[in-house]
Amino acid sequence: MSWIRNKLHKTLVCIVCTFLCFCVQGFSLDLLTESLKTGTVVYWDPLSGNGLLEKNGHQVSFSAGQNVVLLDNRKLALVDEPVIKDGNLSVTSDFLSTIENFFKQESADIPFRVGAIIVDPGHGGKDPGALQEYTFNGKKVVVREKDITLAVGKMLYSRLKSGYPDKQILMTRSTDVFLSLGQRTDIANSVSLKDHEAILFVSIHANASLDKKASGYETWYLTPDYRRTVLDKDNNEDNTLFPILNSMMEEEYTTESILIAKFIMDGLQAQLGGLSTPRGIKAEEWFVVRNANMPSVLIETGFVTNEKEAALLNDQGYLKKVALGIYNGLTAFVTHFERSRGFTGTQQ
Repeated sequence: MSWIRNKLHKTLVCIVCTFLCFCVQGFSLDLLTESLKTGTVVYWDPLSGNGLLEKNGHQVSFSAGQNVVLLDNRKLALVDEPVIKDGNLSVTSDFLSTIENFFKQESADIPFRVGAIIVDPGHGGKDPGALQEYTFNGKKVVVREKDITLAVGKMLYSRLKSGYPDKQILMTRSTDVFLSLGQRTDIANSVSLKDHEAILFVSIHANASLDKKASGYETWYLTPDYRRTVLDKDNNEDNTLFPILNSMMEEEYTTESILIAKFIMDGLQAQLGGLSTPRGIKAEEWFVVRNANMPSVLIETGFVTNEKEAALLNDQGYLKKVALGIYNGLTAFVTHFERSRGFTGTQQ
């Protein structure tokens, strides 16, 4: 029996040493697992390394490898930095304690809301975008991207105006006119908002490929590799914190854009069913997205170079389904945004 006791003793010593080793390292707790225990909602993007924690009407923005978090989009706090360990997002108990104490604070009565939504039908006027000629029912038809985007944009605009009479619903173009990419983002960036209001930017496009079999819809957001200035440096009291604040805000825009893209993909899939194929959420440095200082997504509604899909994109009934899918995705995001008191603060 003594050898059993010795073996158990050695095993316990090994376990204790392992535990102490983890404690010394500090990163012994899996954030996703621990958050489930406390009822904290976690939004985590492993691609960008950015995330949000939400509970009791409060939210915390964080980044892996960074020891600063943004609390309710208003103030910074120093914490033990979260790290990626063995593929998991790991934090210290002190990190969790700091966040949990913050969540226990009473929520201030601040009406975080989406104040404006910009609908941007791509191309227009002298710029037709992608186009292809087909013969449908014995009639020659040129399927143009600019026509598809305008049709979907108008339908989406109409639904948003009806569903949100208290919000600014704007279109970058409502007729067949040409706008440069800079003009489109200037329109969005010039919108006046009230305190604690956010603005969303949705750009609508259609796809093309040399592969005539390529088909399906997808949503894009700004790649995390791209960094932009989203705050007005002149309006920040402490310019020494400006780089940190700007980085946190830009990362938050990226995270929100990913959430919008996901909600829209879900909305499109629910409406289109087997009529088209979801191609997923992707990241790219689109000019029209990267220069909009707000959460922004770009939607590719389908391929005009695929004859079957082009026939669908030429059908008003199908485009209504596309517009409804985008609308449902946006309303799901807006509801979540406003229920959680918002991810984005006042636009500068």
